[in-house]
Amino acid sequence: MPIEKVAVVGCGLMGSGIAQVAAQSGCQVTVREVSQPLLDKGLQSIEKNLQRLVDKGTLAAAERDQVRARLRGTTNLEDLKDSDLVIEAIIEQLPAKRELWTALDKICPKPTIFASNTSSLSITEMAMFTQRPDRFLGLHFFNPVPVMKLVEVIRTIATDPKVDEAAVALAARFGKTPVRTTDRTGFIVNRLLVPYLLDAVRALEEGVGSIEDIDNSMKLGCGHPMGPLTLLDFVGHDTTYYIANIMFDEFKDRRFAPPPLLKRMVAMGWNGRKAGRGFYDYSDPAKPKPLQFT
Repeated sequence: MPIEKVAVVGCGLMGSGIAQVAAQSGCQVTVREVSQPLLDKGLQSIEKNLQRLVDKGTLAAAERDQVRARLRGTTNLEDLKDSDLVIEAIIEQLPAKRELWTALDKICPKPTIFASNTSSLSITEMAMFTQRPDRFLGLHFFNPVPVMKLVEVIRTIATDPKVDEAAVALAARFGKTPVRTTDRTGFIVNRLLVPYLLDAVRALEEGVGSIEDIDNSMKLGCGHPMGPLTLLDFVGHDTTYYIANIMFDEFKDRRFAPPPLLKRMVAMGWNGRKAGRGFYDYSDPAKPKPLQFT
């Protein structure tokens, strides 16, 4: 089941990264966005990333040109009809995904494999928007895609084992380490990570330690590259809050319930680094300062 023609729907932060690694792996890649300005922005991001690799000496200029030649952009969904695999990386809203998969199911031939990059939504539910649940699975990449080595390959109870094998092989071809998991909300990474992040917020709320002390404890005591509150600022409080609510709805377990402090920070728009304020103040991004919540 060779995969040579890859389509990526969405050319934002995740979609552009997926398109880049697919083109670097030798695949012919078509990336689709809903408007030309959004498409141009995504393609410019890929161009900057490739040039950065050339400047570092990790990619030859000739190789960069070959990657460019394997990559094309479009705003027309019909241009994806000849793809061996379509990877969806659009907004995390089920109605939008339903509309997309329903349209693609009519456009693409039966052998085309469909994959969603969702981090939290049900792969099974999306598969049922199509007439090919046996050729539907999840491929969850991590941000930033060109750097992060992990891909979660998520199968449903209906996914053809050959499709699962093809996806695992493709992830390896992309230079990633594939891990297999099943369609349980949160998959592996978020199933373990989200309760850890939420517990860090609870520890702060309950006065267990300051922001700096909690972060330093996990960095120096457990060898983590960054503390949980710094990580929350990096991921985005709104993103974590959204995923946590989906997981709580699924499991009804307090571990996944967003703490009141996180809820209020999201309401204030204090969503972390991207907003300039989270658990730290990023007025000077090079020297973030912890805030006081007591």
